[in-house]
Order: sequence, then structure tokens, then C-alpha cells
Amino acid sequence: MEESNKDTIHNSFFTRGCCAIPNSHKQDDIVYKPSCAKLDVYNWLEGIDFSTDHKTIEYAEIRFKNSKKDFFRILSGMKLDVGDFVAVEASPGHDIGIVTMVGEAVRIQMRKKNFKLDPEQVKKVYRRARSSDIEKWISAVDLEDTTMFKSRNIVTDLNLEMKINDVEYQGDGTKAIFYYTADERVDFRELIKVLAENFKVRIEMRQIGARQEAARLGGIGSCGRELCCVTWLTNFTSVTTNNARTQQLSLNPSKLAGQCGKLKCCLNYENDMYLEALQEFPDHETVLKTKKGEAEYQKADVFKRIIWYSYTNDFASMMAVPLDKVVEIIENNSKGKIPEKLEDYAVTMEQKTDYLNGTEEDELIRFEDDLI
Repeated sequence: MEESNKDTIHNSFFTRGCCAIPNSHKQDDIVYKPSCAKLDVYNWLEGIDFSTDHKTIEYAEIRFKNSKKDFFRILSGMKLDVGDFVAVEASPGHDIGIVTMVGEAVRIQMRKKNFKLDPEQVKKVYRRARSSDIEKWISAVDLEDTTMFKSRNIVTDLNLEMKINDVEYQGDGTKAIFYYTADERVDFRELIKVLAENFKVRIEMRQIGARQEAARLGGIGSCGRELCCVTWLTNFTSVTTNNARTQQLSLNPSKLAGQCGKLKCCLNYENDMYLEALQEFPDHETVLKTKKGEAEYQKADVFKRIIWYSYTNDFASMMAVPLDKVVEIIENNSKGKIPEKLEDYAVTMEQKTDYLNGTEEDELIRFEDDLI
């Protein structure tokens, strides 16, 4: 294989989410392996024999660039395998995709995603991609980067308040989707005319959110690893400041916001575990009564099962009291028993520091999701 062709195929496969490209191979070799891209799916029903009267599912799940994936109807007599490159119906023309799931697992996936369309309305898989289809597809994909950079210059010349993040060419090269972000509504009618004139293809503009932009551009998170939305995360779930409060985090915008400018997706990962653990904790409004004075809640270390309290007349000094001792004090208070002082139960003490003021908290709320 010539060096230039290697580079072409290399770029084409990697922009489609693959972690490796096919090498020169012999017939019956395994060229494509599952788990090659973040959109691949583990088919846990593979190898299970169903009854002879079981109706075979006539759909396949097919992936395209980035997080784009959809279901297509398989024509009668066509047999597809995971990893096959296929030509599918598009509007207009055809597109090239990679099969990620076939068989009974597709039925479950369609039910999970509430996919309910009349079979005649579902787009079809035309055929396995021919060599000519692949060559045309690769040629179209090679135009994506240069098209994106040129389109950004055009946007600048037209003084439009928007940013072109990515370009996706259809497999037959007749259509291009331009993904963009914008803070306000943009009139891009003139832009579409200029783009069509320059690139000689049908133009489709599609607005995406800040999280989708980060997933397409990539980057390294504060954890030192590649962004989750780039490597494996495909569905975005809304993240709010309540997640940070539940996990007893300091509401610091610079620490809680990711590269997309929104609250980090990882705030959702352990949130359910915190909510379950906090069911054993007393209400924050509960006041502990001692002969030295009343103590109010300040913060908690959920998994160490420690709660920090301070006297109402001395908020600067905090005492760490184990959860079981707090429960004991509350029960004694309900029975009219008042302990001498809270220090007798504390495992450690510290001075309180104000990490957040009202302005910073208002600023953080702006980082909550506005998913598109």
C-alpha cells in the first residue's frame, strides 16, 4: 500500500472514532474488532439460540461520525455482521456507516430508545459498501478538515457571531453537515449561499451545545485523562449545582466547570451513591442542644461518616462529630437529656474558612446545563 493511501485511510478511520485501522489481510481474517470505537456495543445476546418460530429482527444499528448513530431497515435476504461497512439511505443519495449491532439485541436497543416508526418510514440499508463506495467516502472525508477551516474564514468575513466546530460529509460527497455553536440566534441564510457556492454540495447547518463541542474538539480534563465525552460518554445528562451540594463540594466555578464551560459530567457519577449514604444523616436544620450552647450543621464528610458542627455564638470554630454520636445526641435531646458540651464527642476541631460568597454562587449557576 502506498504511503499516501495509508495516510488517507488513517485519517478517515480515526475521524470516525476508530482506535486502529485495518492492515493488509487475507480472506477470513478478522479486520475489524468490536470495542474499536466509543459507539460500539457489546452484544450480550450473541450466541444464544432462539426458537425456530422466533421472528428475526429486520433492523441494524449503524454508526457514523462522532456520536451519530441510528437504526436502519435491512432488506430481505441481506445478512450483515458487526463491523461491516454499508451504504445506507440518506436524504438525498446514500451515506456510508459501520454496523454496530445486529440480531435480537437491536430489538432491545430500539425499545430502550423508544424508537417507534412505521417500517416504511425507516431508512434502508442498500448493500454492503463496494470498493468504489469506500473510495468515494474516503475522498469526501478528506475534505472535512479543509472545509471546516475555510468555512470559519467565511463566517469571519460575514461577521457572524457563531463558531464552526465540525464538518461531516455524506458518504457520497453530495451533502455536508456544518456543526456550529452560537450564544444567540444567527441568521445564516447568506452563509448557506456562500458555502454552497464554494464547496458545491448541499449544505445543512446544525447547532450543538457546549458539551457536544467539547466532545468533537477533544482535550484533557483536570483529572489528567482524555475527556469522557471523547472516549466513551455518548449521552449527556443534565448537571446542576445540586449535585455539587449533595457531594459536599465547595461551589467554586473554576474547579467545578469543565473545558466546555459547563459543570463537569463526572459530578453525576457518584451522585446516587451520595444520595443513598445521606439517607442515614440527620436533617441539616437539626440543632444539637448542649449545656454550653446550641450547635448548627456546617458540613459533612459522607463516607467517613463525620459531621461538622459549630456553636451558634462561635461559627469560626468547628467540631467533627461521628455520625453515630450525632444520632445519639439527637435522641437524647428528644428525651430531654442535654449533654455537657459537644467537645466531648468531637474527634477533631478546626477553624472555619469562607470559601464562597454570594457572588460566586450566582456565577456558578450560569454554568448549569442548557442542552441543545
